This record gives sequence, structure tokens and C-alpha cells, in this order.
Amino acid sequence: MSRFGNLEFGDSPQNDAQFQAQSRVKDEAFYLREAVEAFESGRFEIALRSYAKALEQNPKSAPAWTGQVRMLIELGEYREARLWAEKALVLFPREGELLAAKAVALARSGDGKGALAFSDASMEVETSTPYIWLARGDVLLARKEKRAAYCFEKAILLARDHWLWPWLASRVHAFYRQTAQALKFAQQALALDPVRAIIWQQLGRCEGALGLASKAQQSFERARELDRDCPELDKLTVELNCESLLGRLLRRFSWKGT
Repeated sequence: MSRFGNLEFGDSPQNDAQFQAQSRVKDEAFYLREAVEAFESGRFEIALRSYAKALEQNPKSAPAWTGQVRMLIELGEYREARLWAEKALVLFPREGELLAAKAVALARSGDGKGALAFSDASMEVETSTPYIWLARGDVLLARKEKRAAYCFEKAILLARDHWLWPWLASRVHAFYRQTAQALKFAQQALALDPVRAIIWQQLGRCEGALGLASKAQQSFERARELDRDCPELDKLTVELNCESLLGRLLRRFSWKGT
């Protein structure tokens, strides 16, 4: 039967009710959508739980396994990420993004040699997804290789102007304390989607790290306007205020000592 066979046109209350009921069905697809939405708002814990629920619906869901590993990396749980990646690779030994995610977990754990091996393996399987290249850049940054820049450019090119990938590139560079480059990627993401709170949060984080306290405060305020519950925003604001106060005190004591 054609996929359009059961479609009817017109405003039918019965059809609307059926559609709403179907949209509330909590199957694998529902939880995967929920996970992506949480991920794209910076709510990594919630995304992790949603990927776990997707796996309850389908234990052989490669996107859910890969998503779990990626969220554990975002949360800084690199040991757990490696363990979950190893379990998943038993089921999907040729899953490119899963191999790439394990490469990142290894790189951030200090195993540069192992990370490069898994990154190479991921690229032997697949080279046309943004995450494969983003992960490659992550691994090469850990190894302090200049080739990393090309990988991030390739990831963003493949993403076709989607804000997510420069935002993620900014987060990767911030992790490796390449703050100026992290700021550039955050600005690039903002140009693609200027009303997404999590980008403003990342922009403020980079500005604060570069000592641009006033700009960082403005960025955090904009993020709060767009999403009152933007993750880590209160913590980042407090840290920024403490650093600004400390800076003023140090300048005052330095002035008195001259």
C-alpha cells in the first residue's frame, strides 16, 4: 500500500485526534527526537536518558548507542564513554560515527595513539558525515596537529550551514583551551541562528575566558532572555562575577603598591 493511502484532506476532528495520539506514541523514534532536542539545547543529561529510553525500545538502535557515547563525552565521562562504545561496537563493529566517538573518548583520556587508530577506522567506513570530521579534528587537536583545522572546516562544509556544527567546534576548541578559535566558531554559529540560547551561552563562555567580561555578561543576559533555564548559565554568571571582582581587587592592590 502506498504511504499516502490513508491520508485524507480537510479539517477532520477525528483525523486531528488520531494524529495527536500517534504523535504521543513513545517509541524509539519518539525518544530519539527527544534526545536530539535536548542535545541541541545543551541538556546533555536529559539527552542521555532519552537515548537510554530509545535503547529500551530497540536494543539494536545504532543511533541511540552512538548518541549515548557522545552525550557521555559532552558530560566529561570519558571512561564511561569508552565502556559504552566498546559494548556498542560488539553489535556494530563497522559503525563509522560510533568508531569516531570512541576515538574522541580515547583522545580526551590521553590515549592519542588509540584515538588515532579508531579515527582512522571510522574514516575507512564513512567520510561523508559532519561528526566523523568533527571527531577527527578533536583527535588531532589532542595530538596538537595543525591538520585539525581542515577537519573542522570539512565538518562545517558537510553540515550545509547548520548552526550545530560550528557550536560543537567551538566547544571542542574551548576544551583544548584554544579560546580565540572557539570564539570564532561560536560567532559563526550565532550568525546561522541568532535566537538560540545555547549559542549565546557558549559565546559568553568564550568571551569570559578571553577577559571580555562586559561582553560575556551581555551574552549571558541574551541567553537568559531566550531560555530562562539555559544549562549552566547561572553557574557561568557567578564565575564571571567572581573573576571580575577578583580582577578589580588585584588591580586595586597593584595600584596601592606602586
